[in-house]
Amino acid sequence: MRVFVTGATGFIGTAVVRELIEAGHQVVGLARSDKSADTLKVAGAEVHRGSLDDLDSLRSGASAADGVIHLAFKHDFSDYDKAVSDDLRAVKTMGEVLEGTGKPFVITSGTLMLSYVLPPGQIGTEKDVVDNSVPRGEAENVVIALAERGVRSSVVRLAPSVHGLGDHGFVSSLIGIARDKGVSAYIGDGYNRWPAVHRLDAARLFRLAVEAAPGGSRLHGVADEGVPFRDIAGVIGRHLNLPVVSISREEADAHFGWLGAFVSADNPTSSALTQERLGWQPVHPKLIPDLEKGHYFSN
Repeated sequence: MRVFVTGATGFIGTAVVRELIEAGHQVVGLARSDKSADTLKVAGAEVHRGSLDDLDSLRSGASAADGVIHLAFKHDFSDYDKAVSDDLRAVKTMGEVLEGTGKPFVITSGTLMLSYVLPPGQIGTEKDVVDNSVPRGEAENVVIALAERGVRSSVVRLAPSVHGLGDHGFVSSLIGIARDKGVSAYIGDGYNRWPAVHRLDAARLFRLAVEAAPGGSRLHGVADEGVPFRDIAGVIGRHLNLPVVSISREEADAHFGWLGAFVSADNPTSSALTQERLGWQPVHPKLIPDLEKGHYFSN
């Protein structure tokens, strides 16, 4: 299968490209810079120059492929609404090209959106639907609807912590904040839960999705159903030799900055249906054992 991948040189994307190539697929990666293009060539992928803002490049990349995996997202939390809007535009652009082809189209979403719509403490499942008012919810619903228009569409909702060597996302940001503030903090009693998944397990899920996910399916990239945030803060504090402290929700934004809203989320999430549908089994270290390895704290 010739697979067009956006975000192919990111933390998750590089693992997805490797997973696809090792499974015998031909990968074409979207590259907006010479550096990204070089990274793709070294990995054994073809280069398709363009960006999320270059809609013609998205159209041509999607139309020439046997399937599409959309991983790219502008992680600009200073203007998150625009990032969400740009992502929706890219999703609609590629979706229109794929209508009536029967080709697979896999996009990326997040389990955190379920915390907007579920009662506190309820475990989220693949059956839970979000409305368009939820960030990235409209993109998810647009793609699910494509199944009725001749696209084998699916959505992979990733856990807030996609962890592993080289992670520069939420957990590495928490470590940086702890170093800067001199304490490793959690909010309230710290028993709100974050799901998590190793990036290599997530990469395998994307490969299985483009190969075999039923049209209109929601999939959960989740290995840890819910790690108490207090446990995450505890490991960080111990490795950095810093106090582990509770702060109030009112203090969270000042302490955590853009991460404040996410840190307080209680987002227990199941991947049982995903595992049943695709035979996906997470096999790599879960979040706390991965943190205990120490590679997050080597710099």
